[in-house]
This record gives sequence, structure tokens and C-alpha cells, in this order.
Amino acid sequence: MATKKQLEQQVQALERALAVVDTDASFFPKTGLSELYRDRADYDRDKIFEECLRAWRVNPLARRIVKMITAFVVGKKGISLSSPHAATNKFLQAWYSDPLNNFRKNIKRWMDEQTRTGNLFFLFTVDKVTGMSHVRAVPAEMIKEIQTTENDIEQETFYIPKDLGASPWVAFNPLEEQETFMVHYAVNQPVGVPWGEPDLAPLLVWLGRYASWLEDRVRLNRFRSVFMYVVKGKYKNTTERKAREMEINANPPKPGSVLVTDDSEQWDTLAAQLDAFDATTDGLNIKKMISAGTPFPLHYLAEPESATRTTAEAAGTPTFRSLEDTQDDFFNVIGSLAKIAAIVRKKYDRRVNPDAGIEVSGADITERDNATLALAFSRVYGPLSDMFDRQMVEAEEVLRLSYRMAGEVYEPTGQVTGIRRPLKAVAPPAAPSEPEPGEPSEEPEE
Repeated sequence: MATKKQLEQQVQALERALAVVDTDASFFPKTGLSELYRDRADYDRDKIFEECLRAWRVNPLARRIVKMITAFVVGKKGISLSSPHAATNKFLQAWYSDPLNNFRKNIKRWMDEQTRTGNLFFLFTVDKVTGMSHVRAVPAEMIKEIQTTENDIEQETFYIPKDLGASPWVAFNPLEEQETFMVHYAVNQPVGVPWGEPDLAPLLVWLGRYASWLEDRVRLNRFRSVFMYVVKGKYKNTTERKAREMEINANPPKPGSVLVTDDSEQWDTLAAQLDAFDATTDGLNIKKMISAGTPFPLHYLAEPESATRTTAEAAGTPTFRSLEDTQDDFFNVIGSLAKIAAIVRKKYDRRVNPDAGIEVSGADITERDNATLALAFSRVYGPLSDMFDRQMVEAEEVLRLSYRMAGEVYEPTGQVTGIRRPLKAVAPPAAPSEPEPGEPSEEPEE
């Protein structure tokens, strides 16, 4: 029987073993917390970026997640810019369609990069003659350090590249004449940290586990179908047995062929006794963990967890809300780039007004919202119109509620009057007339 001291030693040895093995699921280092744990170390950040890019390249599930996010956020027709100011709108269209910017292609690549790295670095180059700015996205792996002001980490000043011979990129300053500058946008950004976190980072471990589990299942089922022939016979000596073995190896029996032997040989097959139990639950649980880290339910990831339409539609609300937030953030990035381009252009063309307002529009996250809003508007418009005709509400209130049901925002102007339909006069019920003399009475007889 083991003593108390021996048991304590065994427990300590087991804890040391677990500390070595369970590294990917441990959120804190075993040796103690780092003072800079809130921000990743440079090598750790670079490793995350490399692994996210590698997962996107080799893992079909990671590629599908990234492409679906981009498909929902950007849409098939892409993103468009507009401004109510004529000169500003004209510049925005020229800037957006400039061949060197190629926004229609690059916007989808930028959205993919945001999902993979959580950081977007844009390098602006300004034409000295026309004031047209050209935008290029710089991979986050090329940035070594983000320098900020001493008293505010959100005021970025310089971006230090990893190339030792390259000069730092200066941040955008609207008060200075800059021919080249850089702007940075981050998502999943902890407070007090200039770097963002990729959406794909928490999924890396579980994507790897799912791939390993699936590979093990494929290998196990492959090995179950592998067998070899075992021939037993009575041979005079070893030379005769080896000669017979070489003869059979030179002409092995083909599948479906007929094998005829005599009593001197007995043929049999030897296969590995591998039990491939049903592991559907294990794979489903791993995929649930992956799905929990994305905006999508399981049936979006080729996993029909439930065949009911009610379950699928109930999962749509959190999915679309998350994608709408992602779309709003990305639209803000594009709008900010457009405003910076307009600020630079104003120094060459004073007709451009960056403060006139820039609208970024794109495809709806789901077509189902349009059908629901149309149904809500059609149901509320009739009662509101009737209330307006009866002078129970004003025209402004009718428009406000109608716009709200249609999913739009109505800005009151105070000049809407509307035309009320005349109400039809309803005649009072006629008094019962007395029967003429000689006509039978309609009263029932006693």
C-alpha cells in the first residue's frame, strides 16, 4: 500500500505531465502571469497570423467560414459610395472607379484579411498633380510595431515595418501635406491594445482537432478493409515453401477471381480487428464548438443538425445580428477611407467637401428582412391612413410610423400636410313603415 508521501509525489508528477500536454487549452501560463498578458508578444502575434493564413489555405472549413462572412458582408454587387454634395459625389465615383484602386476586387480581399488577422493597414499614396489618392492594403505580418503617443494609445503615430532597411510609415495627419501615409483599423480590439484579434484565432485549435478526428476516422475505416492472404500447406522444406510464396506473390489472386487448390493447401485471410464505433457525436460536438465561434449555425457549415425549418429560422436572428454588426464595422472602414481621400483631395480641389456626408451602402444581409418589412408596412399602412382621414393623427406621425415599419429612418421636415380622403356619410337607419290598408302584417300571429 502506497504511503501518503508516495501519493503526493504521484499527484505532483501527474500535474507536471498535464501542464506539458494541455497547453492549447490553458489560457494562462503555468509559470505565472505576464505583466503584458493583455497584449500578445510579437512572436505570438506573428504565429497567430501565420496559422490563420495557413488554416485558410489548407482547411476547407476555415476557407468556407471566411468566404461566407465576406459573401454576407460585401454581397454579390459589392459596396457603393455616394454623397449629397455634387462635387464630393463626383470625386468619390472617380476615386472608387480608379483602375489603380480597383475597389470592386480589393474590397472582398480586405474583408477576408480582416477575418484572418483582425487588422487592416492601408497605405495611401497621393498624386502630386491631381490629388488622387491610391490605396494599398499592407499585410499585418509586415508590421512589427505600432507606435502611439505617450498619453493615448489610440492616437497612432508610426508603423514600424519588419524590414530593417525600410523606413517607418507615418500615420495620417489631416493638418499636414503628406504624399504617403498609413491608416490602421482593428476589430476585436481589447481596451488598451493597439492591435486587433482575428475572428479565426479562437477556432484554430478546434479546426485542427476536427481535421485530426476526421483523418483518424478515414484511416481507421481504411485499415479495416485491408487484409492479406495466409496460405497453409505441407512443404518438404523451406526452399519449396519460399518458391511457392514467390509464385503466389508474382501472380496474386485478383478480386472476383476463382481460386482452385488441392488438399495440400489451405487459404485464409488475415485482417486487423479494429472496432470503428459510431463517433458521430464526437464529431458533432467538435463542430458545435467551431460553430459557436462563428456567426453561423451548424447547418451553414454542412452539418444538418436538425431537419426542422423552425430550428433553422430560429437560428437566423443571432446569425444576422452578428453579420450586421460586422457589416457596419466594415462599412465604417470604407467610409473612413473615402473621407480621408476627400480630405486629401480638398487641398487640390476646394469644391470637394469631406464634411458634406458620405454614405456607404451594400447588399442586405438577408432577403428575408425585406419580405418581413414589406409585410409589416402593408399591414400598418391601412389603419394609419384611416386614422389620418379621421383626423386622429397628423401626416408626420403617419410617415414616421410607416418608415419605421419599412426599416428606414424618417427625418421630420414639418412641411408634410397630406390629403385626407372624404369620409362617406352614413345614413341613419330608417324607421319601420306602417303597412298599407289591406296589406298583410309582418307581425307573427299569436
